[in-house]
Order: sequence, then structure tokens, then C-alpha cells
Amino acid sequence: MENLLRPLIVIGGSVVLTVLIGWATDLLLRKADERHGETPLWGLLRRGRVPYQLVLCAALLRGSYDHAQLMEKHRVATGQALTLVLIGSAAWLMVRIAAAIVDTTYTRFARAHHDAARVRRVRTQVSLIMRVVAAIVGVVAVAAMLLTFPAMRAAGASLLASAGVLGIVAGVAAQSTLSNMFAGLQIAFGDMVRLGDTVVVEGEWGTVEEITLTFLTVRTWDERRITIPVSYFTSKPFENWSRGGTQMTGIVYWHLDHSAPVELMRERLRDILRECPAWDGRDYGLAVTDTTPNTMQVRALVTAKDADDIWTVRVTVREQMVRWLYERHPYALPRVNTADAAVSSGPSDRRSPDGSPDGAARRMHEPPRTGHG
Repeated sequence: MENLLRPLIVIGGSVVLTVLIGWATDLLLRKADERHGETPLWGLLRRGRVPYQLVLCAALLRGSYDHAQLMEKHRVATGQALTLVLIGSAAWLMVRIAAAIVDTTYTRFARAHHDAARVRRVRTQVSLIMRVVAAIVGVVAVAAMLLTFPAMRAAGASLLASAGVLGIVAGVAAQSTLSNMFAGLQIAFGDMVRLGDTVVVEGEWGTVEEITLTFLTVRTWDERRITIPVSYFTSKPFENWSRGGTQMTGIVYWHLDHSAPVELMRERLRDILRECPAWDGRDYGLAVTDTTPNTMQVRALVTAKDADDIWTVRVTVREQMVRWLYERHPYALPRVNTADAAVSSGPSDRRSPDGSPDGAARRMHEPPRTGHG
């Protein structure tokens, strides 16, 4: 009876103690979050309650399973499993704590600074730093797990002796991956492209939605996702419409008849822009930029605070100007000449008084004769 009761007491006591400590810690974090609403740290730390309870339970069981006389035949394997769980949950908890601290720092920075470009830059750096921290913690945790096995400790000397050769082989095999990782760090701290930037890549216009150490995701205007290696942005030119400010100048073209009222169009452009909320009021203009034998090219320049608004301003100006020309000045719209061409008079075009061809022309229209008549 004692052999059965002791393991139940040890295991049950460890679980109950873990639940009580976890509940008390979560209650303290909740009260701290309610008391200090200016910082999200305490609320973010509550996200780590699951790995925290795993660490507590694994540590309690690991320290007391010897006294429980549980699974005597598999005592070493049980201790090994508890050690692995303890290392893995501790690494998970460290990542959650680091994420809470980094997110809190970023939130304070975003509240204190109103420059959207700087906020996006810090956000990009923070996201990549968290990925690096998670990768480092994961690698250290896996290494610690492997070192718990006696065979791995015995092979440590030979592994260190061959580390140079393995490093060279791994570097050659993972050349592309390593280049992308270094490119990701260069993007994060070189301020080349940030989360939320509007970019044009391979003729596609979109917004940077995600940046990792190896790839970058661009969300296009039609909600498609383009995944591009980060090394692309360090080796090829691309357009970043958000760098150096988001203000933009847009162009609208019309091909009109030479009689189009340019002065009236300038006044109409001013009225359209005043009624368009997307126009930022910085500048506008209208001029004839080119002519052809049949039409002339009229260009309007408009401004807006970002890429989305400049698109709205351009389509608004184009639509309302064409409608105004159609209703008020239809003669200004381009026309296609459908008049008959003038026929020049010549020897082959002489006609008889009744309008029929005469001479050689008449003989050409007569049918061929047959027979002897």
C-alpha cells in the first residue's frame, strides 16, 4: 500500500502545488496589470503562464521522483524525460519573457514618437531581434538536451575536433540561407525597407507585411502575397515609396482635341481638387505636354500624403474631368475623321454625259464577247 500511496502523494502534491503557485502568480500579474495600465508588460507576462507551470511541475517532479519510488525499472529514463521537459519549458518561458519585454519597449517607443517612419523602422528591428533571440534560445536548448545524454558528452571531444571541417561544409551547403540571414540583418539595421512600407518590386505595387531573416512578404493592392528572398533587396534596385516621407505627386494624362479649353480645364481641376478629401493641398498644375496631328496631350499634376491617397486623387480627377468635358465641352474630346476622301480627276476617270465610264474605261466594264455575231 505504501508503494502505491507514496507515488500518488508525490505526483499529486507536485501537480496541486504547481496549480496553486501558477494561480497565485497569475493573480499577482493581473492585479499589477490593472494597477499599472500605462505599460502592457504585466499583461504580456501572463501569456507565459503555460510554460511557467510546466517549469514548476517538471522541477518539482524532477526533484522528488527519487523519493516516490515510481517506475524503479525505468528510473534513469524517467529522470531523463523530466530533464528534457524542464529544459524545453524553460526555453519556452525565456522566449515569452523576452517577447514581453521587447513588445513593452516597442509600445512605449510608439507612444512617445509620432514619426511613422521611425516607428516602422523600430518595429522591423524588434521583430527580427525577437526571431534571432528565439533561434538562439532554441539552439541552446537543443544543445543542452543533447548534452544530457552520456553518449553525446563522450563524443564532445571528437565533435570539437571536427568542428572546423563541419563548419566549412555547412557554410558551403547553406550559402544561400546564410546570405539571406545576413541580408535580413542588413535590412533590419540598415533601414532599407520596413514593415508597412509601400514598395514596387518586379512591377508589383504593395505593402511590406512581414520580414523574417530569410524572406519578405509583400501584400499587393489586390490582396495577393508575394514572397521574396531578403537578399533580393540587397542586390537589386526597387522602389520604396515610404522612404524619406510618404508624400507623393501623381500624374493624370488626357488625349484631347486641339480645340480643348485648357484654361477652363485648369479652373475645373482646381474645383475638383478642393472637393477631394484625399488631396493634401500642397500643389497642382495642368499643362499641354505634347501634340500629334490629331490630338494633344494634357497632363495634370496632383499631390497627396501617401500612395493610397494619390491613387484616389488621380482616379477622381480623371473621371470628373472626362465627365465635365463630355457634358460641357464635347468638342474637346478626340474624334475620328470619317469624311470621304476627295477623288482627283484623271484620264482614266473621264465619264460620259450619262455618268457611265467612256472610252477605255467603258471597255473595261463591258463583258467579253463570244461567237461570230
